[in-house]
Amino acid sequence: MVSESTTVLLDGKQLSKEVKESIAREVEQWKSSGGKTPHLAAILVGSDGASETYVNHKVKACEQVGFKSTLKRFDSSITEAELLNEISKLNEDRDIDGFIVQLPLPDHISSDKVINAIDPKKDVDGFHPENVGRLTLNLPAYISATPFGIMQLLKRYDIETSGKYCVILGRSNIVGRPMSILMSRNTNPGNATVTLCHSRTTDLRSITKQADILIVALGKPEFVTADMVKENAVVIDVGITRVSDESAKRGYRLKGDVKFDEVAEKAAFITPVPGGVGPMTVTSLLANTLQACKKEIYK
Repeated sequence: MVSESTTVLLDGKQLSKEVKESIAREVEQWKSSGGKTPHLAAILVGSDGASETYVNHKVKACEQVGFKSTLKRFDSSITEAELLNEISKLNEDRDIDGFIVQLPLPDHISSDKVINAIDPKKDVDGFHPENVGRLTLNLPAYISATPFGIMQLLKRYDIETSGKYCVILGRSNIVGRPMSILMSRNTNPGNATVTLCHSRTTDLRSITKQADILIVALGKPEFVTADMVKENAVVIDVGITRVSDESAKRGYRLKGDVKFDEVAEKAAFITPVPGGVGPMTVTSLLANTLQACKKEIYK
């Protein structure tokens, strides 16, 4: 169990609630001064259970903060050309401030082509190459929602990152790579020395044990064990996987990439799963959409 006297839980659920309340107040002020209602759209292809859940959370969150939302569902048999045409329609729709295409997509559709087809000004997921490039150059950009959420957690809990050694496990374009850029930028949080590890990294344990801040985004349940973690490290667990468990009410439990009980004994700060990074991801998407509505990134 976690020792309350030594380990601080980074409560993404509570912080998400506070940020959404702040966004709702900002939306009210914006609308009362003549601004339009922020409008977020989502495209969902197929019937993947996890994707359905994520999109439903996003739609519900829009309602909570006073946004308008549109969900466009398509059968998994939709062709790539047809989907690109739907994206073009959203690009041209002046009432829609930002939109996302829920990943993963069916194998016959290129995710790269889809991401490139989204207008960067409406790319509130922060995946378009133009936004990634702007992020790298420390220019105003839509930041990918999960890394954005992690940065908010670090800031809200006043975790020192300047001069610290940060190790990131996983090099995906959605989490690991943008996270490495954010942590190395001349910002607060930021100014860390960063090592990005992946499947070809040798002697991984010796690297992770040096980390003042360890960010894990592998999708491998309980991969990180206590012997891989430095005493009093900050541990951010991005992973969330359904693991079968007949004793659980739903027949499964949600597990992170970190073996929570034993790692929490050593960590100064740690995110729980669920309730850590996940809630902040949806909140960050809302923040990006409000920025899109107010034209704060692309003037």
